[in-house]
Amino acid sequence: MEPLKEMFNTAYYTRLAHQIKLVHRPFASEKFLKHVVEPLDALSLNERMRHTSVVLHQHLPTDYKKSISILKETIPLLQTGYTNLVFPDFVSQFGMHDVKTSLQALHYFTQFGSAEFAIRTFLKADIDNTLKVMYQWSEDDNEHVRRLSSEGSRPRLPWSFKLDAIIQNPSLTKPILENLKQDDSLYVRKSVANHINDVSKDKPDYVLRLVKTWDKQHPHTAWIVKRGCRSLFKQGDQQSLAAFNFTKDVKISLRKFKLSADSVKIGEAITFQFELLSKHSKTQKLMVDYRVHYVKKGGGTSPKVFKLKEINLEPNAGMLISKKQSFKDFTTRKHYPGKHALEILVNGEVVKRVIFVVKHKE
Repeated sequence: MEPLKEMFNTAYYTRLAHQIKLVHRPFASEKFLKHVVEPLDALSLNERMRHTSVVLHQHLPTDYKKSISILKETIPLLQTGYTNLVFPDFVSQFGMHDVKTSLQALHYFTQFGSAEFAIRTFLKADIDNTLKVMYQWSEDDNEHVRRLSSEGSRPRLPWSFKLDAIIQNPSLTKPILENLKQDDSLYVRKSVANHINDVSKDKPDYVLRLVKTWDKQHPHTAWIVKRGCRSLFKQGDQQSLAAFNFTKDVKISLRKFKLSADSVKIGEAITFQFELLSKHSKTQKLMVDYRVHYVKKGGGTSPKVFKLKEINLEPNAGMLISKKQSFKDFTTRKHYPGKHALEILVNGEVVKRVIFVVKHKE
């Protein structure tokens, strides 16, 4: 699989130059192509995107409004995708002097990709006035625009800088989230849930107060709240678990626990299984997770919680649960040899803990 940065290649730039030329005849497409392609090999994904914005700026008219007009006519002619983030990036780099034109451009460009990164430059410069515009976007007919109002104002958006003002005062985005809490679009709801999850990492009490006021009988709202509280669930936060009737005082026994081996080599997998048996006269709502304490490069361990399943366990009933856990290295996780711990969690509480060893490949 090719790296994402390879989307910004000669073929893409040829298409881009051709479409701009159709819209704006004076565009020097050959000069643009030579200028934009020359340093590509040495540039990362984000560097390629920024480089593209800069070179576009050098070859488009010096009048900003004219450049935006050309880009607005061009973007519908291109395939929707990640490369279209160049257009919002152009706005964030060269449009801070004309906020009205720039925000109107982001409203339009986000419908062909996403302006979630670009809008943050405007939030950082003037959070109050930018949020007023984004509140209007939260009422837009287009789901991409509505999503931008939530995604762009996330306190801890991955691949972007933090918005410290919202981290410290998450109520700044409350009106936006209130507008979107019953949104028909799953695309929008995922963003709202991720926004809430961001907030929960710094202001968990605020999140709990907020979601208590929301009507969780509405299926869209219930889905958002549950997904938005996922980090709190993984931490075993009893208030958030109780909000969904996952109570601490469960009556169960865990038996027949089996681990496929007491050691596993890096690159291979280990399997575990167990049975949960109800000891209650009533049906119990259970969130069953597991936590692996990974050995870190410099020693010590780092815990990570994984989902297993949510079940309604009938009185005196049992359920067999099994899972295979891979120890293959990925770009997001590298494994190190040593003693690891595996814990089974029920409603945030540890009900079983075992030790196993991860070994080097032979």
